[in-house]
Amino acid sequence: MDRRTVSSDTEWEPRVGYSRAVRVGDRICVSGTTATDDAGEIVGVGDPYEQARWAMRNVVAAVEAAGGDVGDVVRTRMYVVDIGDWEHVGRAHAEVFGDVRPATSMVEVSRLVDPELLVEVEAEAVVGSRA
Repeated sequence: MDRRTVSSDTEWEPRVGYSRAVRVGDRICVSGTTATDDAGEIVGVGDPYEQARWAMRNVVAAVEAAGGDVGDVVRTRMYVVDIGDWEHVGRAHAEVFGDVRPATSMVEVSRLVDPELLVEVEAEAVVGSRA
């Protein structure tokens, strides 16, 4: 099977040794993704909803770059620094994934790589499994 990687061209991928997404066959795995814009700047500082929305937008962009689409997403994992923000993060998830309704988890973590980051999202997709 062919293995294809997707890069977001951030400084972190070569430093840490990972890819934004990896596709093998019909499966796409998207690494932990945060609310950063094309310049690598954090979007929505202090706003868990906006950060979740941007992170999920970046996840969908990675799935698309690997040849899938939002309807192919079958699993998401959301890491939040304050589980009290679950409604804001959940609302963003519902808006992005709508009727796709992937299996998901939301877990509180003590911190993320930058103190201004409130949310990180991972995803898995199976191309051709559209909701």
